[in-house]
Amino acid sequence: MRAPPKTTYDFTVSACGGLRLTVNGADVLMRCSGAVWLEGPRALIVADLHFEKGSSYARRGQMLPPYDTRETLTRLEAEVAATDPTVLIFLGDSFHDRKAEGRLDGDDHRRIAALASGRTLIWVVGNHDADGPKALPGDIADELSFETLTLRHEPQPGVQPGELAGHLHPAARVAGRGRTVRRRCFISDGLRVVLPAFGAYAGGLNVKDRAFHGMFATRPLAGALGSGRVHPIGWASLAPD
Repeated sequence: MRAPPKTTYDFTVSACGGLRLTVNGADVLMRCSGAVWLEGPRALIVADLHFEKGSSYARRGQMLPPYDTRETLTRLEAEVAATDPTVLIFLGDSFHDRKAEGRLDGDDHRRIAALASGRTLIWVVGNHDADGPKALPGDIADELSFETLTLRHEPQPGVQPGELAGHLHPAARVAGRGRTVRRRCFISDGLRVVLPAFGAYAGGLNVKDRAFHGMFATRPLAGALGSGRVHPIGWASLAPD
């Protein structure tokens, strides 16, 4: 399949090590945690938390350490403390399945509820949690709009200017000098952004996978999550699995 045409990007590395990019005319900060920060509306956005994925697997006999929700919440609380958002947006698949909310530990339930204190909490629904939460605070939405941006869980086909989405769990693989590095990543062509999964057990799909074909008007840029920095990686430097 023919690759999209080459392009250049006007990006800067922020003080926190994140990657600041203009997306469809809006200022978007891709943070080292995998969250997106919109300075204007003071909105913090995370995708694909997949709370209680560990307990879901355990019910099917695949025993994983049951601490994924706790670990994800600890990272999320750190982001909220660092940014103090007015709006906190979960961009779909916040729960791994429709019964996951009922499996939450009592302390984890309280910690999630506390995230809504003093701010607006919005649950954008995804394919894993199409009904949204039942007993937790916050508003439920199919999609949202901020300035020139549209926020939804699943990327729509074709070029979608202004779309911020999750669902695909993008990951970047770079090979060279006898070693290979694979990291969760943002992926953007300056018109749209697909966010990495924020959940501890969520995993990642290589951005060279055919699921990403046709989504970008130009060769996209990957923002690979590193230790304290988002690393910009050009399309030509990315390798398939």
